[in-house]
Amino acid sequence: MEKTDLLEKITAHGDSALKSSLSLRGKSFYMPGKKNLHFEISERKVFLRIFDVIWVLFSLYVVSIIFRLDYFHFDSESWPWGIVLAAYILIFGGIFELYDLQKAGKYYSVLQNVVLATSVTVLFFLMTPVITPELPDNRLQILYFTLTILFTLLIWRFCYIALISSPRFYRRVLIIGDPLEVELVASHLQQSDPNYNIIGFLHRGANYNLNAEVNGLENFSEADLREVIRENSIDEVLISDVTPAAAEDLYSEVLKLLKEGFPVKDFNEVYEDKTNRIPVQHIEKNFYRFFPLSRSNNNKFYLFFHRLADIFVAILGIFMGCILLPFVFFGNMIANKGRLFYQQERIGKNGKPFTILKFRTMRYNAEVNGAVWATKNDVRITRFGKFLRRSRLDEFPQFWNILKGEMSLIGPRPERPVFVKELSELIPFYDTRHFVKPGLTGWAQVMTDYADSHADSLEKLQYDLYYIKHRNIFLDITILTKTLSTVIFFRGQ
Repeated sequence: MEKTDLLEKITAHGDSALKSSLSLRGKSFYMPGKKNLHFEISERKVFLRIFDVIWVLFSLYVVSIIFRLDYFHFDSESWPWGIVLAAYILIFGGIFELYDLQKAGKYYSVLQNVVLATSVTVLFFLMTPVITPELPDNRLQILYFTLTILFTLLIWRFCYIALISSPRFYRRVLIIGDPLEVELVASHLQQSDPNYNIIGFLHRGANYNLNAEVNGLENFSEADLREVIRENSIDEVLISDVTPAAAEDLYSEVLKLLKEGFPVKDFNEVYEDKTNRIPVQHIEKNFYRFFPLSRSNNNKFYLFFHRLADIFVAILGIFMGCILLPFVFFGNMIANKGRLFYQQERIGKNGKPFTILKFRTMRYNAEVNGAVWATKNDVRITRFGKFLRRSRLDEFPQFWNILKGEMSLIGPRPERPVFVKELSELIPFYDTRHFVKPGLTGWAQVMTDYADSHADSLEKLQYDLYYIKHRNIFLDITILTKTLSTVIFFRGQ
């Protein structure tokens, strides 16, 4: 009996209330008496956005009264200014990673990102006097305006780190599954959600050594499940991997927990929700159950406007590329001698090959001995080529591929045929990423570093499949925002 079979058997033997309590989407009722409070990732991001705006507007209101701030005040005619300011805060807060929960929990990152976000927000607010107030005669008021936003965000975010991003809001989790995978699972979940605290694991496999330990996680395999939950204040149980022999034993224990309203969740769905990627290595036997291929890819309305946006951005990108072309040409002539453009065959939608166009970044004849994985700090990349890659300027010619319809602005990055063949033989469902057009940028590109191994390619595939499964306008906007952050912070490879 597999893990999903165990969950189905439990729900099949319960009433409708019990069935609703075991939702593979993670919607379950809590055991009475549980006091621990935990914010999910999406809740914390919404929480940060709402209070960024509330505290800034409230502080400006107070300052406008105390210091007679005429530039930004509140009355019946100036309320649109607050909406514009709020929009700028949210837009540039996203670009400068104020809503990245990993960075939102670190004082130095918060200081750096708040200063950058505030500076650009104020700059844009000052440069749009049609929808914002006219520049004041007393320029000192601009300083008051800027410092109010800056210190308000800093004080509020430091309070968030000290009070909200703290152990009192941790969710203590127990995993039922194979200890060989638990450590990796725990690290992935806790990297994505620092407040999601994996306490330990429980495994009932007959061939498992009960004395074995997993680094940093406690082994509860010999203990009673309910006692472990009570003594360790566990808030949630994840079922990761259950052997057929252990499934029968766990059935009655898990059923009792569900009757009491305790949250028991499927690992695959929690993993997907927390990490924003699909764990293909865990769902090989049930892939099509977890990956509905037609969810978003047959939406004609979405696909029409997606293509329309591609054409508009491609034309704009080609125009900007023509402006940058003289600079790249002379830089290439001096520090990267050889051809300006580089052409290479890549695999596109439905596995059809096409020729991608880029500015050349490697030395001439860099692959005389055949295709080689590109790596971080690749010695084949010239100094000027490294600048082009880190600034993403080398990608500008690909706007021509987008205009031709061979690529899209957003999608999985196209790979070379030799690597596609190699990876398809090693990684399950690798060809699934070719169900959509490849992209100039994508979910995997903004969430991970450059792939220079099979393990990195597997991680990128998980993100690519997540995008294919969940692609929509809001995810596209998120990717574009993160791409801007990558360019601004010079993180290109």
